[in-house]
Amino acid sequence: MFRIFDLGHYSVLVLAAIGSLGCAAAERRFPLKAPLWKDDDMRPFHAKCHPDPDPPKEDPGHKICIPEEYESPLVWDAADNTVFRPISRFFAVDPGGAAVNVNSLDEVPDSSWFTNRIGRQAMTPEELARGSCEGLAPDTNGPDGSWLIDMGKPNGANPGFRVRINGRKFMLKADTPEQPERATGATAIASRFYYAAGWWAPCDSIVYIRQSLLKLKPGLEYTDNSGETRPFDQAKLGELLAHASRRGGLIRMVASQWLPGRTIGPFRYEGTRDDDPNDAIPHEDRRDLRGARLLAAWFNHFDSREQNTMNTWMALDEKDKDSSPGYIRHWYIDLGDCFGSEWDWEGISKRLGHTYYLDFGYLFEDYLTLGVIERPWDRARRTRGAEIFGFFNARDFEADKWRGGYPNPAFGRMTESDGAWAARIIARFSAAHVRAAVAVGDYTQPRQREFLIEQLLERQRRLLRRYLSRLSPLTDVTVRGRSLCAVDLARATGVLPEAKYAYRAAAYAGSDAKPISKPFAVTPGKNAEVCVTVDAIASDGGPPAGDSSRYVVVDVFNGQSEGPLRAHIYDLGQNSGIRLAGVERPEGSTPPEF
Repeated sequence: MFRIFDLGHYSVLVLAAIGSLGCAAAERRFPLKAPLWKDDDMRPFHAKCHPDPDPPKEDPGHKICIPEEYESPLVWDAADNTVFRPISRFFAVDPGGAAVNVNSLDEVPDSSWFTNRIGRQAMTPEELARGSCEGLAPDTNGPDGSWLIDMGKPNGANPGFRVRINGRKFMLKADTPEQPERATGATAIASRFYYAAGWWAPCDSIVYIRQSLLKLKPGLEYTDNSGETRPFDQAKLGELLAHASRRGGLIRMVASQWLPGRTIGPFRYEGTRDDDPNDAIPHEDRRDLRGARLLAAWFNHFDSREQNTMNTWMALDEKDKDSSPGYIRHWYIDLGDCFGSEWDWEGISKRLGHTYYLDFGYLFEDYLTLGVIERPWDRARRTRGAEIFGFFNARDFEADKWRGGYPNPAFGRMTESDGAWAARIIARFSAAHVRAAVAVGDYTQPRQREFLIEQLLERQRRLLRRYLSRLSPLTDVTVRGRSLCAVDLARATGVLPEAKYAYRAAAYAGSDAKPISKPFAVTPGKNAEVCVTVDAIASDGGPPAGDSSRYVVVDVFNGQSEGPLRAHIYDLGQNSGIRLAGVERPEGSTPPEF
């Protein structure tokens, strides 16, 4: 197995990885350099200009200079990922392997896809509740007719439309009558978690409005899920609002602040864009897209398909969103299926999160066993007092067995390391964070709020117990003089038995990774911190700082996980201390080999 080092932009990393196959074993060591914490995939570039599909009357030949818009056919995406792609992959040589966009500390750098937030710095419950929201919330006390409806919601399970309010745009979505308040609340809550965890997610807020605020743009139309274009008139608006949830005579909706930049369609979970020079890593090999599977599992975001994502063109000239240069940012949107969305068929609703819509593996197994195996959906029941959440629960939740509606190319390639990375982020959410997020959903009944909090905390506990027990949960590695310190997230969250923690360290030095016979002292501290005192193996003078003779590998075991935290350091001498060069989390306890 070879290692990919931080050598700059990821297109360079890929070439370096390929070239390393035939290199000497010594090149597997981490170089003495700072980790890469910022990907340069937001470098502005000039997009090809093409005719404006909706030019202004005064300039019919107007051109826009943005990447081509990608349209994702709903039926084709489902058929491709359910049937055609699995068949083609079965006959293809697809070795899989480690994610590419990982730095020397086993983390994901900031990029146009993901930005480290709660994973790198503490976040208060109030900050989490704020999410990505900027500026004032929509004024629900405005005069009649001040909210202009200028676009119908193009697709999705929850009906809605776009409004313009004092020059700002919001997408408004309502609940279905079968599950009042669930979808609007889920959208607002889940977007807070996604954003705090590091992904780009919109500002979704619950609003209560009177119908007289709304005014329809003349001649408005919308396109439904079947692709048919229909008029969006007063009759359609009245039908939509008649089924919406209400409180005190006001209509409850979720207002999604329109994304910055120019929307250019969803992103795909595999491949790259030909018209984006920054898009160098196949999407299925991005750790941030692979690891998002665990966040989807936590919330049962089974509708995690490409249609519920969005790319935006971020022009440098903010006054002209259709201009170049700029770059593409990638978003998660439409999270209303989280926390127990149901289909019209109860049999399918019970299976959501447990099987794909068409799951050949379970079908074949049931055929061979004549269906005698009891499945989680056989036990599925709604909870009294929390029926709006359908069959969402923690009782039958197994994070590593969770499945979306149909296969996701990136989720399907998630490795143990990718899952452990996502779990280390999810572990940062405290009970106070969960309560703050659920409060944003503004559910009317206290029982509904408490039920959702209980289920989220228990699902989180089960997820962490699975993904913090195999690879080392030690993180936040720092150096203090000659001490190497880290935080044990499994211990901090209390998901594993306290009695089994037993910390020890093994060390290896020099270019040949010779074991150091004298054990380094290991000291557990407060707040689940553990520190290792690294005895000097090199002098202050002599070889350069990055010389192989100064190389030390320290394996720190916590007595719970199968593998250690493996820290690669350089010993600069007794007085100069040590420098951290890299971190690994091997799956077993086999000593390092150079």
